Amino acid sequence: MSHRIVSVSVRDVRFPTSLEQHGSDAMHTDPDYSAAYVVLHTACGLRGFGLTFTLGKGTEIVVLAVEALADLVVGKSLQDIVKDFRGFYRLLTSDGQMRWLGPEKGVIQLATAAVLNAVWDLWARAEGKPLWKLLVDMDPEQIVSCVDFRYITDVLTEKEALDILVGAQEGKKQREDRMMKEGYPAYTTSCAWLGYSDQQLKQLCTDALKSGWTKFKVKVGANLDDDIHRCRLIRQTIGPNNTLMIDANQRWDVAEAISWVTSLSEFKPLWIEEPTSPDDILGHAAISKALAPLGIGVATGEQCANRVMFKQFLQASALQFVQIDSCRLGSVNENLAVLLMAHKFQVPVCPHAGGVGLCELVQHLILFDYICVSASLSNRMCEYVDHLHEHFTSPVVIQNAHYMPPKVRQVRKQPPFVHYSETKSLSITSTYSLRCLLSFSGSRLLL
Repeated sequence: MSHRIVSVSVRDVRFPTSLEQHGSDAMHTDPDYSAAYVVLHTACGLRGFGLTFTLGKGTEIVVLAVEALADLVVGKSLQDIVKDFRGFYRLLTSDGQMRWLGPEKGVIQLATAAVLNAVWDLWARAEGKPLWKLLVDMDPEQIVSCVDFRYITDVLTEKEALDILVGAQEGKKQREDRMMKEGYPAYTTSCAWLGYSDQQLKQLCTDALKSGWTKFKVKVGANLDDDIHRCRLIRQTIGPNNTLMIDANQRWDVAEAISWVTSLSEFKPLWIEEPTSPDDILGHAAISKALAPLGIGVATGEQCANRVMFKQFLQASALQFVQIDSCRLGSVNENLAVLLMAHKFQVPVCPHAGGVGLCELVQHLILFDYICVSASLSNRMCEYVDHLHEHFTSPVVIQNAHYMPPKVRQVRKQPPFVHYSETKSLSITSTYSLRCLLSFSGSRLLL
């Protein structure tokens, strides 16, 4: 069957999470979790679904960027795309005129991620597999053929990547079985958004402990005295033996970050996340060096624009935890490059998943990383936020603070769009897709 793409549709989907301060941090005080939501329509009726995550205003700009890329996609067949996925990736990122808008960063890269997410979803649907299983079942040569090595061969060549994947074949089946039985370890961010009250913090942490959570992330960066108070409250609640991480969401200058985190070191955080500008690689390196004697690592990557920046973060020893994002980078293709580079530098990957659909998306990547690349769970965990999963027909499954892999099953064609008043839901299939089942007033979701 030929899966020729005949059209691309894109919608602006928004949720008013700012009303209850869900997602609030020191830099993003009123986020409305949103997405530019893409559907690829094929001649045979099968569809592919993808998204990129945003915080409300500006989603309409990403939608326009997706529409600008559509002409590069329409008319292509899935078979031709996957036969030369590296070439297709370059087609989207190297258009002679649109590349000027990036290159490979900013709004145009977010749009590229949304389109590529939809392509990967279409491929997984055509194979009748969840995305993680599609990736796990691919041979090393096929995985490598999906990666654009341009600009990173000084640290990772195609041969080195192939050697990594071939070397990880040993024990692969056992690791896959372990994931199916135990799942992938997770940490929670949902207990300690910056806008939450003390009572909320304590109650949410207490409830999380009862549900088996042992790893907690706290938003910091707006006020030092308040951070000390909140970190003390949470450390007292979760106890001395559970893991605490702190996240400043880019709030500080370099010297300020070092001073501020030193003041919070008594609470024994495992890492400080995004302590300064996400583009300041040498600044992160300086912070990493200064905090190392305190036993505090630096984590970053949720706003790292491309594989080149990750390459330099790794080269400069500027981070101790790599935080890939399923939509900030160029979808699966570019995340594969980062996973392989992180393994070469022996830096653990702990994905970002704070946003609508990100948990559902990134679980596939981290399962692949463990089964086929890193073969390790040491110092590794995936973020989880407990928001908006009710809008998915197959939401992420958490058991005992672990991501349980989406089950292998045949994927059917999806029903047509229906009115929001009839379903009040988005749906996400086990193949890494988001399908919009909502009605809109302009670009605002009716809730």
